[in-house]
Amino acid sequence: MSTLTGTSGRSDLSKSEFKPVLWTSGDWNAFFGFGTNILVNMLVLTGLLRFVLKMPDSLVFGRILPALGLMMCLSTFYYAYLAYRLAQKTGRNDVCALPSGVSVPHMFIVTFVIMLPITIKTGDPLKGWSAGLVWVFFQSFILMIGGFIAPFIRKITPRAALLGTLAGVSVTFISMRPALEMYMTPQIGLVCFAIILVSWFGGVKYWRGIPAGLVAIAVGMVIAWGSNLFGLGLGGLSVKGVGDAFANFGFSVPIPAVGYVFSGFEFLGIILVTAIPFGIYDLVEAMDNVESAEAAGDEYPTTRVLTADGVVSLIGCLMGNPFINAVYIGHPGWKAMGGRIGYSAATGIMVVVLAWFGIISVLLALVPVVAISPILLYIGMLIGAQAFQTTPVKHAPAIVLALTPHLAAWAKLQIDTMLGSTMMAATSVGGLAADKADAVKAAAIAALPQQGVFYHGLEVMGGGSILGGLILGAIGVFIIERDFEKASAFALVGAVLTYFGFMHGEAVGIGVTPAVAFAYAVMAAGLFAASRLGTTEHYSAHPEMHAAPAE
Repeated sequence: MSTLTGTSGRSDLSKSEFKPVLWTSGDWNAFFGFGTNILVNMLVLTGLLRFVLKMPDSLVFGRILPALGLMMCLSTFYYAYLAYRLAQKTGRNDVCALPSGVSVPHMFIVTFVIMLPITIKTGDPLKGWSAGLVWVFFQSFILMIGGFIAPFIRKITPRAALLGTLAGVSVTFISMRPALEMYMTPQIGLVCFAIILVSWFGGVKYWRGIPAGLVAIAVGMVIAWGSNLFGLGLGGLSVKGVGDAFANFGFSVPIPAVGYVFSGFEFLGIILVTAIPFGIYDLVEAMDNVESAEAAGDEYPTTRVLTADGVVSLIGCLMGNPFINAVYIGHPGWKAMGGRIGYSAATGIMVVVLAWFGIISVLLALVPVVAISPILLYIGMLIGAQAFQTTPVKHAPAIVLALTPHLAAWAKLQIDTMLGSTMMAATSVGGLAADKADAVKAAAIAALPQQGVFYHGLEVMGGGSILGGLILGAIGVFIIERDFEKASAFALVGAVLTYFGFMHGEAVGIGVTPAVAFAYAVMAAGLFAASRLGTTEHYSAHPEMHAAPAE
């Protein structure tokens, strides 16, 4: 007994004295990969602020981006610290920090659903900015409170449901945009994609170990700028654009914006309609991403992750940033790339330099975005694959089921964007009276089923897709396992969430889609009845679907 105790003590002592490596050669790969991911998001975000919301450069580069940089620096440093503690606790040097940054889905939601309508209504971009700050203010508290119930939800929800709905986000909202951008400028996009694939999937090492992400960006820049010599203009770069970008070069630090936060409370009614459901979205998304990291070998505390996202988002909000922080999809990808602890902290430093010195505008003029798109597609491929690779083979149908609401949500977004653009174009050229635009749009939507496009089905199925995918995936898993009682419980939860608009609805309310809620309730009752029958034998026409979990 004394020998065992002594051995245990030495083991514990060795772990407590273990000093994790802060930087490895793989961190360079992950830094350039994740750093370019963050850079793309910052470039897109800056474009939304300047060209969609028409915010003045003094606000964008002087207030919003410095606050955003502070928020993301705090986040990436904290997750590097968590990774260090986990490595120290486990005595491992292969621990990878959770990736984090501004939430991409929310970036578009707060822009188009909150800030843009209020900016148009008031004619004042500062009012739109204030409304965005209030939206993040409420989101932050939902995250902090939700952090304490998230571990319980994660415990009772099957991994296939968590990773399946995550794969849905990955396939649609992460992978499709960069894939389409690549094929719009294939001379750059496909070449850079090949550079990424042969290294990160094929194991090819480039000269002197230069990271594949950096090679892809460099080659993309060479092609883009070289094409200008032949008048092709691939990538849309110009010397004039670079010169104009230096006008925003300078130094700006975050300044408290508490007054603007509280002045935005006049728009509270509009804000809460989306803040509550998207706060729940954040809750589930963070759980999914923590689950994804655990599947890759790194177990992080869900409560601390969610609380951290809420705290840093609140700090960013009070300093003037209208975009919320989130743990990103992609931990397995950065870990497979060699990322450990250092890449996260290095990304935080990079973000502060880019945001506080106004370098973003210069980079927008130097690097073709299409050269960065393949990196995002690569991450989307990994996450989609992980859902199938780290769950039992027989759960594959449930994963596909969890994907479907996201496909519907993505398709609806494409239709909405196209119709909105068409109405604006028709109005601007004088082919349509402004007061008739809404009526024409409604008539176009009503005519879509005759063309085989079931818009209303997309609208209902895609509403609250992150929760919809999780509930459907969980029901599918438990039915496959013949655990009808748990399947019934998830169907009942689906009925409640649907009735109040958190699923299959565009807004929170009472009786938002009662027919769908009733159908879930009937499903719950039927599954509960099946659980009471106590049958143990069943027949499957596809026995291979019930094979053992993949190794």
